[in-house]
Amino acid sequence: MKVLQINSVCGIGSTGRIATDIHQILEAQGHESWIAYGRGEAINCSNTIKIGNKLDNYKHVALTRIFDLQGFGSVQATKDFIKEIEFLDPDVIHLHNLHGYYLNIEILFNYLKRANKPVIWTLHDCWSFTGHCSHFDYVGCERWKIGCYNCPEKKMYPGSLLMDNSQKNYHSKKEIFTGIKNLTIISPSEWLAKEVKESFLGEYPIQVINNGIDLNLFKPTEGEFRKTYNLENKFIILGVASIWTERKGVNFFIELAKELTKDEIIILVGLTQNQKNKLPKNIIGITRTNNIKELAEIYTTADVFLNPTLEDTFPTTNLESIACGTPVITFNTGGSPECISEETGRVIEKSDLNSLKERIEYLKTNIKMFNDDVLRKTAVSKYNKEDKYNEYISFYKK
Repeated sequence: MKVLQINSVCGIGSTGRIATDIHQILEAQGHESWIAYGRGEAINCSNTIKIGNKLDNYKHVALTRIFDLQGFGSVQATKDFIKEIEFLDPDVIHLHNLHGYYLNIEILFNYLKRANKPVIWTLHDCWSFTGHCSHFDYVGCERWKIGCYNCPEKKMYPGSLLMDNSQKNYHSKKEIFTGIKNLTIISPSEWLAKEVKESFLGEYPIQVINNGIDLNLFKPTEGEFRKTYNLENKFIILGVASIWTERKGVNFFIELAKELTKDEIIILVGLTQNQKNKLPKNIIGITRTNNIKELAEIYTTADVFLNPTLEDTFPTTNLESIACGTPVITFNTGGSPECISEETGRVIEKSDLNSLKERIEYLKTNIKMFNDDVLRKTAVSKYNKEDKYNEYISFYKK
């Protein structure tokens, strides 16, 4: 079996690592695997196809910034790519993120309709069925259900500084993305699957395959973190993000810090240096770390992992914390609560700061209600990345 995956990046970022993880499992099972990507360099994959070049990316960015035409640039790059697909002749084509300034969706889907090959499309966000945005939960927009216009997220990724082309984009995507005979959509969360069913992509079969994590890396890990930061007698509230913004809930940590007792401390991982400089004294800021062992040690050391995200598809930070034996508190937002049970944490209503404070205090005095072994076993049974990505192999074979 020969499988071609298509994604904006290869081996970097969450979607890029998912693609290379699937690639490695395919090769281990004796299949032929290729990844086509549009930006950066390929990591952890030898069989790759680069779509376009930096100049193509820059032109596509300009087209997006001025005319709000993400997905409609890169014409020649995509035509050249189609020739490479035809030469490769894969048995299955697996789509990931098609946005990212590297691909022309109309040219690609005209080929897919013509070629009539089995297609799997993993939606990591909502961009495929909106006229512009990749997420709409933060602003509570539902225009995508009937037809986008006057987009309230115009300046957000993939941002347009001038024109709002969301209405035309919506109708173009609807025409382009529908009508493929053998396409299955994969969602990492039940929440996103429900949203897709209400969109124009609802004509396709939709399956849920949760994201998985590397349980050999994310596991209970002892270390010197408490000693290093002089936190031996502190109750640690941890937050982790690749980028901290209002949408990720950074302001809730700032508000929470105002009411911490002397024996409580907040640790935030993933801050910029500028963000660190502005923190109150009872928040310890750590810039983004690529040292997974260090990150697992921080998860393990924390008493509770707090994820006050205001929009998310299925955050893997929740899974990482559970795998390291630390309970999670999160808002009822998107797919964030889906991995939370009575054994793994608590879910509270979105943006409810008072409930957030109360839940943390209750957990602090009843910390023994959570068992490290039970948390770990939950991660092992449900979120092992090899099990999750083998589910994709099963779909390929079907």
